[in-house]
Order: sequence, then C-alpha cells, then structure tokens
Amino acid sequence: MTYVYNTKGTCSTQITFDLTDGIVSNVSFVRGCNGNLKAIGKLVEGMKAEKLISLLKGNTCGFRSTSCADQLATAVENALKEQGER
Repeated sequence: MTYVYNTKGTCSTQITFDLTDGIVSNVSFVRGCNGNLKAIGKLVEGMKAEKLISLLKGNTCGFRSTSCADQLATAVENALKEQGER
C-alpha cells in the first residue's frame, strides 16, 4: 500500500513510500536535501519497517528537534499503526 505523509519541522514537505508485509520500498521525498534524501531512500529500500524505525527515530537536524530521517520513521510508524501491525 502507498502512503503519503506531510512532514513537520523539516525542509522536505512530504514523504511517499510503500509498505507491504512490513517491508518499506519506493521512498521519495518532496523538497529537502535532494542527494541525501535519495540516499536515504536507497538505503532503506526493502528494509523491515521495525528496523527502519529503530535506526532513524530520534535523529535530529541541526537545531531542529526532528529530521527528514526522523519524519520517515514517524511516517512508517503511523502506517504500521494504520495497518494494525504496531
């Protein structure tokens, strides 16, 4: 299933990803640090959702209390809850 998440507190404004059987794929960000966010998408491709959350949750960016990576973890966590898997 494809999810769209509107970020809060980051340069990127939206994250789109697929979550199927607990596996994350096709991650893409709107706005933000293009190269870094493409790299994050490649690194998490095919990763188990729980692993992604444990790796990225709580990462900050500069003075901000969140980051694009943290927002991705939040988005995946919300998707799992929506699917009743968490």
